[in-house]
Amino acid sequence: MLCEDLAGFWLKRSSYEEQPTVRFQHQVLLVALLGPERGGFLAWSTFPTFNRLQGDHLRIPLVSSREEDKNQDGKMDALHLKLELPLQSSEHVLGVQLILTFSYQLHRMSTFVMQSMAFLQSSFALPGSQLYVNGDLKLQQKQPLSYSGLDVRYNVSVINGTSPFASDYDLTRIVAAYQERNVTTILMDPNPIWLVGRAAEAPFVINAVIRYPVEVISYQPGFWEMIKFAWVQYVSILLIFLWVFERIKIFVFQNQVVTTIPVGTTFPGERYKEHLS
Repeated sequence: MLCEDLAGFWLKRSSYEEQPTVRFQHQVLLVALLGPERGGFLAWSTFPTFNRLQGDHLRIPLVSSREEDKNQDGKMDALHLKLELPLQSSEHVLGVQLILTFSYQLHRMSTFVMQSMAFLQSSFALPGSQLYVNGDLKLQQKQPLSYSGLDVRYNVSVINGTSPFASDYDLTRIVAAYQERNVTTILMDPNPIWLVGRAAEAPFVINAVIRYPVEVISYQPGFWEMIKFAWVQYVSILLIFLWVFERIKIFVFQNQVVTTIPVGTTFPGERYKEHLS
């Protein structure tokens, strides 16, 4: 337990640390912005329908990826992705829009399963030869998760790869629909490095390292956890007040702060004998 959101004695929100189970789904959508021609771009994805819609703008890159488990705990820690986009000598890349999708799971409290994405967008004034990215796939929560049960509300495709409609592959719509979720992942601190000086006929290269860090998960506590926390708070405060009141009482009587009359303890039979004498 790391932190609590309190309202009086009641625990409203709590959190814990967990290493998520993340796997790259090998789904990619790439748009490379060209210059100086207006509106020039190249595009490719792992979705055949999207590729058919691109016409002459389709350009198939060479893609390689690997995930590594650095600490050998059975959970992947990072993705290494390399994408080489072939270019003609007259083509120059000025910007990149890239979507990668992931399977993302949590198990320590509730079992939470979703399909998420990392979205990268970078543009520069000078034509580039390579884009290097190194960042974290970070969890973003607009609301806490449940403390138990199975949550699969977001276990749906980020990109509808079976749709025949071009609008379903529009980056604006994809990102807008994704941001409507209460739980998402984002590529945090990608620190893009843009290298220039591409040789003629050389491909444009994207090198990406995306880490899967330990996350602080916010969740809604259960009934018994709230009761336990409230009882601990109540008892700790009660003991402090009892100690303070005892000290005040001793001080008042020892220093005669108020007028007091000592009264001896007698029994009814004793008072009767004294009256007869």
